[in-house]
Amino acid sequence: MAYIDTSVLVAYYCPETLSGPAQKAVARTGLPVISPLVELELVSAMAAKVWAGELDAASARRVLATLQRHLAEDRYMIVPVAGAEYELARHWIGGFSTPLRAPDALHLAAAFGNGLLLLTADRSLAGAAAELGVDCELIA
Repeated sequence: MAYIDTSVLVAYYCPETLSGPAQKAVARTGLPVISPLVELELVSAMAAKVWAGELDAASARRVLATLQRHLAEDRYMIVPVAGAEYELARHWIGGFSTPLRAPDALHLAAAFGNGLLLLTADRSLAGAAAELGVDCELIA
């Protein structure tokens, strides 16, 4: 199992350069793992694509409906982002050793805290994962 971050899930559901590698990576994880933060960030990413003119609203709604259907079909395991993850994220950010921002630190903490490999398409996040000792695979 692997924790799928938002950068991979966006490529999984929306046609873009990394869609093929993202779909292969998600497929080979068995039961992919996400958190409520990933779901929220996917909604935010769809809104950003609509506002940027990269995606029409109807297509964005279809992506979100597909995600909801996949969630209802238990295609994802959901792990919480709770007190322990916030504490770990605060510790990592407060160490000033990486340029981590809060959401990315929470993704790392969710993966690390559940003993999961983090799959990401975000080079900066992959670099922070390496620095902090979080198992990570960069999809490129």
